[in-house]
Amino acid sequence: MNHQPFPCDSQIFRPAEKSAGLDSPSRFAPKGSATFRELLNAGRFFYGAELVTTRGIPEPDQRPKLVELGEALAADPRIGWVSITDNPGGNPMLPADWIANLLKPRGTQLVIHLTCKDLNRNGLESAAWRYAAEGFDNILALTGDYPATGFQGRALPVFDLDSVSLISMLRSMNEGLEVTRPNGKTERLPKTNFFIGCAVSPFKRQERELMPQYFKLARKIQCGAQWVIPQLGYDMRKFHEIKLFLDWANLTTPVIGNVYVLNKTVAGMFNKNKIPGCVVSDALYAQVEKYAAGADKGRAFFTELAAKQLAVFKGMGFAASYLGGVHKAETFAQIIDQAEGFGADDWKQFAKEIQFPKNEEFYLFEQDEQTGLGDPARLNRAYVHSLTEPSPATDVTWSYRMTRLIHDLAFTPGKKLFPALQKIYGRLEAHDSQRTMKALHGVEHASKAMIYGCKDCGDCSLPDTGYLCPRAACSKTGRNGPCGGSSDGRCELNDKDCLWARAYDRLKFYGESRHMLEGPAVFANPALLGTSAWANNFLGRDHHHVAPQPKKS
Repeated sequence: MNHQPFPCDSQIFRPAEKSAGLDSPSRFAPKGSATFRELLNAGRFFYGAELVTTRGIPEPDQRPKLVELGEALAADPRIGWVSITDNPGGNPMLPADWIANLLKPRGTQLVIHLTCKDLNRNGLESAAWRYAAEGFDNILALTGDYPATGFQGRALPVFDLDSVSLISMLRSMNEGLEVTRPNGKTERLPKTNFFIGCAVSPFKRQERELMPQYFKLARKIQCGAQWVIPQLGYDMRKFHEIKLFLDWANLTTPVIGNVYVLNKTVAGMFNKNKIPGCVVSDALYAQVEKYAAGADKGRAFFTELAAKQLAVFKGMGFAASYLGGVHKAETFAQIIDQAEGFGADDWKQFAKEIQFPKNEEFYLFEQDEQTGLGDPARLNRAYVHSLTEPSPATDVTWSYRMTRLIHDLAFTPGKKLFPALQKIYGRLEAHDSQRTMKALHGVEHASKAMIYGCKDCGDCSLPDTGYLCPRAACSKTGRNGPCGGSSDGRCELNDKDCLWARAYDRLKFYGESRHMLEGPAVFANPALLGTSAWANNFLGRDHHHVAPQPKKS
């Protein structure tokens, strides 16, 4: 295999080392049972189930149906864990640990989803401490969907952190978070024991969307993610490609297969991109409509499709499968029974059958004609060729070219004009030249607002994002890579092109796309809002200078 397109000595392809205390069992695991961490690394395929919390509280005299479902799932020895969502679809619901605390006495292994859309970094850290104190160590760290509803109007999203920076924070908590007390002294807090999961969205039609997803996945693992679950789609070749990418990049992180039991209504929503990151192609939706017109409204087709997916995940060597879209424990059991009843090699035919891509779907690996899946020995030939001879990109504008030149001349630490400008800004600040500094800041903001739509954050990520302002060009202000919600190169809100697809085009034109998401997580510093990003850069106050560095492997 030609390893050139992904240099494995690159920083993002070094798996994160184990943090101290990460192999200890959960405090609330029943005696003699395996933790979720142990199950996922045991080499024995098992199943998980999703619980979606509700809006509103149950009647005082009624036992919550979610609790009944969770307890019934816990009674099935084949279901190793229950995963609980965090305000899915951008809707306000009961918090995940409410239902988790009701299920904990049953000895169920629980995974808590933690998203960045509703809480700032303090709120996320506080929630993480609460989960750790309650004994919920399994966290699926997500950026989250853009809010869809809210009281008296759609809620204003937060996105102070994203999935990458959240993972980095959780890892720091595992290592013993260092904090500065009001008296100026540094204190190391007790270590947590989080088993950190992340998501990836392989169901992207365009190369400019898919490759940043893979690069971001590698970055998440480098920052501390210990297991992976894909978003939803119905193309087993794309699921398989995640494992091929990880194997190629020398990352051994376990992957969980994601299965959602469709019905016509949900399939239609997925097909129309109304649930971000969940994909049902036109070809599959035609099948859905055909079977949904039957006497059973397609139930047999939908359950068989889910059972076949479970069988394929097991055959492909996934660590486990995750089953959602089911509201009755007996349905979970029925689908698992059906999956377990297939022949040992039936999954190979199912893998060929369950391939419902969009038109002109991009794959990183060439297709193996025998299996119908990706060929681990052959990267996409057209892609490899394009790395050395990229097509002209429409987003490589004159302003982008000029910006690159200016950055190389003036903003590259230690080179060319940078040392002189660093001295000038240092002297101005040392002599308290406020009028001059204010004038320079005015020139800076006016020029950057005209060219980039600058929001004057004071901690500029233009060099991180292909010189596209994340606060102006990304609905979630993402500085660490794309979210999973884009479709056909458009933002989740469908009001603009995805910033990261545009950045990929720009960087690929200059041969830099493979390294676009290397390095530690970016944490923007809100304290710098409204100040000069130039001054902060030259004087070492922005994230380019103070970002925490990952430990060397």
